[in-house]
Amino acid sequence: MSSNLNSGLAAKLRDGTAKSHSMAEGADFIKCFLQGVIDKESYRKLAANFYFVYTALEAELTRHKDHPVLSSLYTPDLWREKSLEQDLAYYYGTDWRNLAQPSEACKKYVKHIQAVSNNTPELLAAHAYTRYMGDLSGGQILKKIAKQAMGLKDGNGTAFYEFPTIKNHGEYKKKYRALLDTLSVDDATQDKIVDEANYAFHLNMEMFQELKGNWFITLWQMFWNWVLSRFQPSSATISESTPA
Repeated sequence: MSSNLNSGLAAKLRDGTAKSHSMAEGADFIKCFLQGVIDKESYRKLAANFYFVYTALEAELTRHKDHPVLSSLYTPDLWREKSLEQDLAYYYGTDWRNLAQPSEACKKYVKHIQAVSNNTPELLAAHAYTRYMGDLSGGQILKKIAKQAMGLKDGNGTAFYEFPTIKNHGEYKKKYRALLDTLSVDDATQDKIVDEANYAFHLNMEMFQELKGNWFITLWQMFWNWVLSRFQPSSATISESTPA
């Protein structure tokens, strides 16, 4: 291993994934979500995919909790498996474990995480960064949109966005980035982690792409409701499914 150990992995990840992050935000699925164009059927499929991805990632991070590089990234405060179980029970009912199934893109994502864990476990740092920093950064905004668009009440269906043991998301993100900078990895490994983080964005976008058709159906339904509202003032309008 090179003597040039980690001199700023967090900054490299931020700068090295900026283009991928921008592309992810520009995906049709995300643009629809941010505009409040969302339905429970599509959303529960997304939650199911997330459940399988996070379950795989957290199982592998736990498996490597004594790994010389990954041990400091064993952070159960961030784990999403249990919160997603709550959401899936809401969207699918008590038989959710049989009803919620991973999509093809999700299966590919999970297999990749497991392969990385078996062959180059230090690269799991890229997947942890991509998933959890994104959750902490935009989670509260997405929670508000989901609640308004789908008429969710009493915390139902949005447990994924809740981090009950983390009081200040901004401070926690600072600590997590500082933690990344303590990982004992050389420059070559840092570059591999950045490349892996970009691939994680790609895998995530493939899952979004699978849901694209459902979202265009929803857009059409909302547009048709809007047309009907021109003639039937009492009918549902597009404003009912968009954030205030």
